[in-house]
Amino acid sequence: MIRDDIKAATITAMKAREKDRTATLRQISAKIKDRDIEERTSGKDIPDDELVTSVLQKMAKQRRESIEMYEAGGREELAAKEKDELSVIEEFLPQMMSEEETRAAIEAIKTETGASSMKDMGAVMGELKKRHGAVLDGKLASGMVKTALS
Repeated sequence: MIRDDIKAATITAMKAREKDRTATLRQISAKIKDRDIEERTSGKDIPDDELVTSVLQKMAKQRRESIEMYEAGGREELAAKEKDELSVIEEFLPQMMSEEETRAAIEAIKTETGASSMKDMGAVMGELKKRHGAVLDGKLASGMVKTALS
């Protein structure tokens, strides 16, 4: 389980006295605990690895956006810190689908659902997320679905 891998990595980083890595791993654990509490109150039952992966994906997306903004603002030292955090987060994410795999999945869903126009984008994206949510790059997929349906 990914959660166990994160705990083991935290212990290893603490023993190696890697302050930045330890801080990032603790951040990840805190976000996961927050999400656990949310899920308990919502009554939904999500498999553990799926929950952890969604938390990691959200954190990675936030880091990528921050890196973009910091670089645009000329704040390279802050961008470097975010890049370091992003690399730690990405260690625990499953391998994302390639462009070719994403394109093939979109075509398969498009054929199955009979999608032919932009009106069908929501249905195609919904099915794509349902089938491949944990390993799907949403931003990439969205652009590819738009292209395929236009």
